Amino acid sequence: MKPLTEQEIRTAFVNCTKGEAKRLSVPRDLAERPWADLDFLGWWDPKAPERAYLVTELDGRTVAVALRSSGAAPSQARRSMCSLCLTTHTGGVALMVAPKAGKEGQQGNTVGAYICGDLSCSLYLRGKKNAGPDGRLHESLTLEEKIERTVANLAAFLANVTGEGRTTAAGEASAATATTA
Repeated sequence: MKPLTEQEIRTAFVNCTKGEAKRLSVPRDLAERPWADLDFLGWWDPKAPERAYLVTELDGRTVAVALRSSGAAPSQARRSMCSLCLTTHTGGVALMVAPKAGKEGQQGNTVGAYICGDLSCSLYLRGKKNAGPDGRLHESLTLEEKIERTVANLAAFLANVTGEGRTTAAGEASAATATTA
């Protein structure tokens, strides 16, 4: 991913107003981020602990979405899998919900996905961050193929948010996301 500026990030939001995008907290350490190892930049809002944001490059343009955690705490720690990078965690995956873009979002429609709670999918995928024992399943895919799959899963999620109806290579809507009304 190419390095982004605060202004590029703020103007890329598709599911919040310009005023909301102007007020949200953008990381101050953008220059220190490991951009070459990122498929997307994700962060939690320090002023609003239930809010997170995700920005990526999609079809040659920068796209950002506002997310919120479902807030539901699991009754017991169990292993869960991120629907983007397929990393498993004990208690480290969160149901993240994004308001849909446009009129559907204004009507309260959302799209949800289970995502690594620290939004570090790219780093887990590349072995730059450890997800613990059995966090990454052994696969015969190359790193490049795993990255392509993660980017495709992310693109399918974002297509559901924007209403663009992107489908997977198999021609089906991505099973990695769930739409709620």
